[in-house]
Amino acid sequence: MDIYTRKRHWKIVLSILGLAIIGVSLFYTNLIVRKFATQERNNVRLWADAVQRKARLVRYTESFFGQLQEQERKRVELLANVYKQLLDENQSNYNFYLDIIYNNNTIPIILTDYKGIVIDSKNLDSEQDTITKLTGNIKKEFTSYKPIVVQYLNRKQYLYYKDSQFFTELRDVLNNYVTSFMSEVALNSSSVPVIITDSTRTNILKFGNLNDIKMSDPAFVKRKLAEMEDENIPIKVLLGDQGTSFIYYKDSELLTIVKLFPLAQILIIAVFAAFAYLLFSFARRSEQNRVWAGMARETAHQIGTPLSSIMAWLELLKMDNYNLEQATDEIEKDVHRLEVITERFSKIGSTPTLEQNNIVKILDDSITYLKPRTSKKVNYILNFDKGKVLPIPVNAALFSWVVENVCKNAIDAMEGEGTITIALHEESKNVIIDISDTGKGISNSGQKAIFNPGYTSKKRGWGLGLSLSKRIINDYHKGKLFVKNSSIGKGTTFRIILKKVILINDI
Repeated sequence: MDIYTRKRHWKIVLSILGLAIIGVSLFYTNLIVRKFATQERNNVRLWADAVQRKARLVRYTESFFGQLQEQERKRVELLANVYKQLLDENQSNYNFYLDIIYNNNTIPIILTDYKGIVIDSKNLDSEQDTITKLTGNIKKEFTSYKPIVVQYLNRKQYLYYKDSQFFTELRDVLNNYVTSFMSEVALNSSSVPVIITDSTRTNILKFGNLNDIKMSDPAFVKRKLAEMEDENIPIKVLLGDQGTSFIYYKDSELLTIVKLFPLAQILIIAVFAAFAYLLFSFARRSEQNRVWAGMARETAHQIGTPLSSIMAWLELLKMDNYNLEQATDEIEKDVHRLEVITERFSKIGSTPTLEQNNIVKILDDSITYLKPRTSKKVNYILNFDKGKVLPIPVNAALFSWVVENVCKNAIDAMEGEGTITIALHEESKNVIIDISDTGKGISNSGQKAIFNPGYTSKKRGWGLGLSLSKRIINDYHKGKLFVKNSSIGKGTTFRIILKKVILINDI
């Protein structure tokens, strides 16, 4: 199975896994939302039931007060009849009627003649007790009910009355109760949007949990009333003096938001997934473009040096009196170099074979190749015994490429002038190689990005050498390549760690 087939299979697996995670997440979210919505609807129903029970209580209270008012009316009529009997000259039983009049200690009454002159009064306020004629505000108070006409000696007398103080206080209590009821309905703890209208269903008496500014717009109010009526049947209540009113309500704003949350979640996930896909696709294409461009340039660079040398030697061979043996030896070296380059590139992209090779000799040969091809101002220091034999499992062609890339990076950092020090020491399980330079150093952010494909601080670089080197060491040799330390203006040390023995599980 090639890399593209494996990659496609992994994409399918990851896509299925991602969809499964999204599906489970949405299912669980919807489950929670449904539970919350059910609970919220139950709260709204409980609120509506409480409003209806309280409305019934208001109606019952109103009915009770109506009955009480009717009883007071009958008591006044009884008093009027008593007065009639007292004024009847043929009546002989005065004591019974006088007792009835005397026992009226609640209902304020005023008896006047046809001119409004006060004949008698009872249960008046201290300020009203001394009046002689029924006029002004007092007359207004006592004419809310039609007076009872009493005939006496062919002349009409009028018995005026009003609600008792006790009844008036009870009626104020009822009005306060109705006002409190409306306020409690409008400003409910369940956050239910509420509109209370009069009997015409157009005039707003109170509202709650709605935007004050929007509620000043008649068109918005009309739409909102229609929405509420479609969702719930308005509650009809009788509110004392205010008559019939209607309570419109709907689900709380929180419940509406929660019901829309799964859709918003799907939309957010879809937008994020699309954005992430486009971003990563763009990044992957950019990285691939950099890698392909870098590989092409690296190939041209690697082949260019020996090929130029061969072409130069061919030109010299065309001349007379030139040493054929020397030219043949040099061309043979360049051809060998081309073979090494071909071997290196052929092993990139496939798993190379690791053989027991003397790492000391590979290091020495790599530096020996580099020395004549770099500036004479670059000094190489080898801190290891060249005659030592230290065999470890490596691919010689690829490892020498790593050494060349790291050294070339050091030469660029030193701008062609400085010292490169290569140290090698052995541990129980590893071989450690440190390559240090006296260049300009690498910043902390640069140390994290220096091994990324396409990253370079050089104006004319292509940023592939260190990326390839890290892949060769980490992936192919199961070792490590990293920046051990770096100081700005002082230099950098790259460390390579190779295993003396690579287990089958490591491959």
